[in-house]
Order: sequence, then structure tokens, then C-alpha cells
Amino acid sequence: MADLRIDLAGIKSPNPFWLASAPPTNSGYQVQRAFEAGWGGAVWKTLGEPILNVSSRFAAVSYNGQRVAGFNNIELITDRPLEVNLKEIYETKKRFPDHAIIASLMVEPKQEKWHEIVKRVEDVGVDGLELNFGCPHGMAERGMGSASGQVPELVEKQTYWVKEAARTPVIVKLTPNITDITVTAEAATRGGADAISMINTINSLAGVDLDTWNTVPHVAGKGAHGGYCGPAVKPIALNMVAECARSQLINVPISGIGGISNWQDAAEFILMGATGVQVCTAAMHHGFSIVEDMIDGLNNYLDDKGIASVMDLVGRSVSRYSDWGNLDLNYKIVAEINNDVCINCNKCHIACEDTSHQCIDLYTENGVPKLKVREEDCVGCNLCSIVCPVEGAITMVERKSAIAPMTWNERQLLMSSLSK
Repeated sequence: MADLRIDLAGIKSPNPFWLASAPPTNSGYQVQRAFEAGWGGAVWKTLGEPILNVSSRFAAVSYNGQRVAGFNNIELITDRPLEVNLKEIYETKKRFPDHAIIASLMVEPKQEKWHEIVKRVEDVGVDGLELNFGCPHGMAERGMGSASGQVPELVEKQTYWVKEAARTPVIVKLTPNITDITVTAEAATRGGADAISMINTINSLAGVDLDTWNTVPHVAGKGAHGGYCGPAVKPIALNMVAECARSQLINVPISGIGGISNWQDAAEFILMGATGVQVCTAAMHHGFSIVEDMIDGLNNYLDDKGIASVMDLVGRSVSRYSDWGNLDLNYKIVAEINNDVCINCNKCHIACEDTSHQCIDLYTENGVPKLKVREEDCVGCNLCSIVCPVEGAITMVERKSAIAPMTWNERQLLMSSLSK
């Protein structure tokens, strides 16, 4: 079996699967149940001045029969006294000394406030701190959360204040509600962050009830924007992790968050530069026991690949992620249809004819309808293979190009030199 232990900026964990700061980590009872189930770590639900929550507060987006394709919430940070949380953190760490407990923190952007809460939290034995600069609702209206996380200067300054007082590693949790997440990631590293985590939730409105015209969710007929997470946000999160992982200015470990629902998702985040991952929505949907399949799946994957440790997987795909201008303009793939497998639903033909490059022909052979791709007109867009409902009916295959590889950037340099 592979070694699943990780070390994220000095925070050690028996496996890379942590629960994110959210409802599943609201109490010692929950975190202890999670550790018993096999989770390697937990980021405690954000601590600060206790708030008052509203009812209702959750909503979900389903798609094509799939429940909880996306998840929305308007819940805020902890509504329990700090003293109660600290007591439960102490008791949980004492019972599970080898599991990672990270305290998520959020206070006003004042130096003395950060120093005070850091000291109190570290005194109960946490393994690290996560600064919540990402919460997009409720707290942001009070000048905290994403209101701080969207201002690089505030990210840097508050990280620096925390580092003045902290004895444990400091992780900065970043908001995706910004044009370029690498800007705030760089600010966090300038402030002394030992690691960064991303993404927090995305500004969202889950929906509108067409019978009542109320927002979903609503509180006595009024609604507000919330935070969006779950499987639907994974591509956004994966891109942001990749952008930070490939930046030369962000040389700190990454804790990946956003739509991670199984071991395959986790492996993708790790390949794109995350040392470990945090999970929320999947645990809320299916319970803590999902970590068992995550652990087994990742173990089997590493064994199949001949990789001894999950730490050896970190960032292996980062060098393959670049900018559009560095892609080979002369690389060619085409669609190939296997008529022995095809069920003649014609979805590929319709999609190609109506919305792509009209390169799939319908014909009949011995009275049997068939499909064929005109390769000279196929641009390799993948659309037909995406809409096809039958595994193996359409394959995208590489064709050797007679033209030497050339990127857009190389082409521009060549054109520039020829014009001189």
C-alpha cells in the first residue's frame, strides 16, 4: 500500500483528506466522528465573534436528475461561544493527537484582534491556522471575509499580523470572487503565509421559486446572495489551484478545495499542485463514511502507478498546464465513429450539423444507417464524443501532421522577424 501521509507546511496528517471549515466541522462531536471514519484532518468551523444565523440557509441546484450538483448557503461563521469551541478543540486534539486540527479564524482587520484570537486558539493545541479571507456573504458586509480577501493589501497586512503572533503554520484561504486569484495569493506569500487554500465559495443565487417568486433559499420572503460550492465548481477551483501552482511568485504549498467528491477529484487536485484537499459538500450529501472509498481509491491508484507516496504525486501535471499561446497550432486529432457500437441516435450528427463544423455524414449501407466523419473538415473539437451517449462509439484519434509543430507565440516571433 502507498504512503498517504502528507506534510503541508509542517502540518502532518495521516492522509490528504481533510474536512473543510463548514457545518461538518461545527463541533467536537462531529470532528471526532469524522476522525473515527478515517478523515486525516479537519479545519474547524470559522471562529470569531459568535454570530446569529438565519433560517432557512441552504439550497441546492440539481441537474438532469442529479441531486446536489451545486450547493448554496447563507450560513455564517460559528454561532457558538469561542470558549466552547476551544474546549472541544482541546479535547479532540487530546483524543486524536495524530490527526490535523486547523483553526479557521475571522476577525475585524485590526492587529490586536488577530493577535488576541491567535494566542487563545494556539493555547489549546491546534496544528495550524487558516485565515478565512473568502466568505462571500454576511461577514463580508461587515468588512471581513471576502471584503478583506478581495484587497491584496489587506490580505498581506492581516497575514503579517497573524504571523507576528503565530507559532503554528498559517494557511490563507482565498476568495474566488476576484479577477485574478494569483494576485491575492502573492499578497498572502508576501505577508508570510506558510500555505494557501482555495477556493472558498462563489457568489451565487441558487434560484427563484416560480410559484411564490421567492428566492431559494429565502428568509420570510427575502433573499440574499450566498456561497456556491459542490461538484459544479470543481473546474473553477482546479483552474485556480493550477494557476497558483505554476506561478513563480507563489512558492508555498496549496490545500485544494472546491467540488471534490471522490478520490479521482482529489488526485486531479494533487496532480495540479495541491498537497492535500478539503471536502465539504460531498460529506454533507453522503456522510463522513465517503472517506473510506477516497482512501481506498487513492491507495489503489498510487499502487497501480507504482508511486510509493502521495507526496510524490503532488504537482506532476503542473508543467503540462500553460497558456493558449504555447499550444501547438498544428497538432491534429479527428473523430472516428465505430458503427458497430453506434446506436444511431444521431446526437453527434445533430450537434455537429447545427453547432459545429458539419463534418459528419449520414449514409446507408445494405439498408443499415451509418455515420462517417469527413476527416478533412473535422477540427477535432470533441463535441461529438461529448454528446454521444455510448461509451466507445466515438473516439478522438491523433493524425500525424505534415506541418512542423508551431505555437501562436512562435508564429508571432517568426512573423515579427520576417517583417524586419
